[in-house]
Amino acid sequence: MSPMIDMVFLLLIFFMVTAVFTKDTGVNINRPTAQSAKPLNPNAIFFTIDASGDIKHAGQPYTIAQIPNLIAEINPAKQAPVTIIADRAVPTGLTIQLIDACQLAGLKNIAIAANQK
Repeated sequence: MSPMIDMVFLLLIFFMVTAVFTKDTGVNINRPTAQSAKPLNPNAIFFTIDASGDIKHAGQPYTIAQIPNLIAEINPAKQAPVTIIADRAVPTGLTIQLIDACQLAGLKNIAIAANQK
């Protein structure tokens, strides 16, 4: 009986270690849908824009003016991709401002997240 329990614990540890963990933004976002949507890159820098227009990174609110300094802090090499998770109710102008701030900070790989249809 003891070897059986050992095997169960080993399997449990194996699955816990090899499980893929996703980052939850902690913000309730109603993303738009698209047929060409792909899974999110787990190495990306995530920005969320909720329905009220609040921009957040890692649960902390930021303004458009703060984005270039934030990117310089968290990604000085300017190599990481950026994924913007915007609520479908967010005006396009705000999303464009965030994309522009990321580009002015030197980032080139910027994507907008959508749910797959």
